[in-house]
Order: sequence, then C-alpha cells, then structure tokens
Amino acid sequence: MDRSFASALVCSMVLGLVLVLSIVVPQAEARAFFVFGDSLVDNGNNNFLATTARADAYPYGIDYPTHRATGRFSNGFNIPDLISQAIGEEATLPYLSPELRGQKLLVGANFASAGIGILNDTGVQFINIIRITRQLQYFQEYQQRVAALIGATQTQRLVNQALVLITLGGNDFVNNYYLVPFSARSRQFALPDYVPYLISEYRKILMVCFLCFCISILFFHVQ
Repeated sequence: MDRSFASALVCSMVLGLVLVLSIVVPQAEARAFFVFGDSLVDNGNNNFLATTARADAYPYGIDYPTHRATGRFSNGFNIPDLISQAIGEEATLPYLSPELRGQKLLVGANFASAGIGILNDTGVQFINIIRITRQLQYFQEYQQRVAALIGATQTQRLVNQALVLITLGGNDFVNNYYLVPFSARSRQFALPDYVPYLISEYRKILMVCFLCFCISILFFHVQ
C-alpha cells in the first residue's frame, strides 16, 4: 500500500470515527447524550433539510426494527444508537425533530448532519447541511430550552454529567479531496501536508467544543 495513502487512512480513522468525551462523571452515570458530527452519527437531522445528503429511502433502514429508512446512514442502528443501548438510555432524537420536546429533551440530542467535515468547504455540493459551528449554536439553544423546562441548576447538572460524541473527518478526505478529480484541496495540498492541516483544524474545533461546555457551565453558575 502506498505510504501516503496508508497515512491518510489512519488519519481518517482517527479524525472520522469516534471521539467520546466523558464530562465530569464516569460514562455509566451519564444522564444525557450529545452527538455532533457527520453521516456516521446523523440520526435524521438531514431529513428536515432541503439537501441531497439524505438517508430517507431504501435500502437505508432495512435492518432497523421498523425496516424503514429513518435518516440514519445505515442499514440499521448506528453508532449513537449502540452507545445509547450500552448505557441503558433511549436513543437521542435529531435536534430538528418536532418530537424532541418535553421530557425527551432530558435524554440529550443529536445535532449531527451528514456531509459536513472539519473544513467549512467540505460538503458544499450538498448545499444545505448543519456545519459544526451551527451544531454548537443549536447546542446552546438546546440548553435554553432545557433550562426553561427544569431550571438553570438542573440544566447545569445535566450538561456536566453528559456523554459527548464527536465524529468528523471522513468527508474531508472522501468528498473534499478524492471525490472530484483535481479538487481544489488536492491542488492546494499534497496529501502529507493535508493531513496535518486537518488535524490542526480539528484541534481548533475541539477547543471550541470544550469552551462551549465551559461557558455553558459558567453561564448557569452565574445565573
């Protein structure tokens, strides 16, 4: 296998598979589950968007309990579903789903959107997707909704004890570098240079995520 291609595969796995952060308490005690990322973890947000990045038709969902497409880019359960089952919680709903209200908000929320990447220009061909910065804005909005339901103190506790899943990176290789011959990014970067660039940009996103949770905790504490 070509060495540069092998390094891309390794980095794609590191960037695009699963980063799970347990905040404050052990995973087993998590009371909410928040999911951010791309199609690997999208539970159906894109079904509520005017986009071509949708999993709303056969054969998606053929092995799901309903045997119907659910918006998950999978034949059945996806990564967040399996994690929810492992921690004994019901599956998180897509944030854009009208069913996410009342007590269901306390389970957490899935903010992921198929097609997005680490880079803002990843997935431009899909036109209308929820980029990671927008997902984090939705997370702030989510907290306001929960605070109106259970109060600021309980919302702080829910966020502090949450399990967080972030999955990004695959589309930056597939859709932004390899899919289109002579893509803008492949012309801009040789692969050995593109990989560390993505890592540096991903590091920035993770820092923003960390600050997002810290600011939320501080906000509720001040209230």
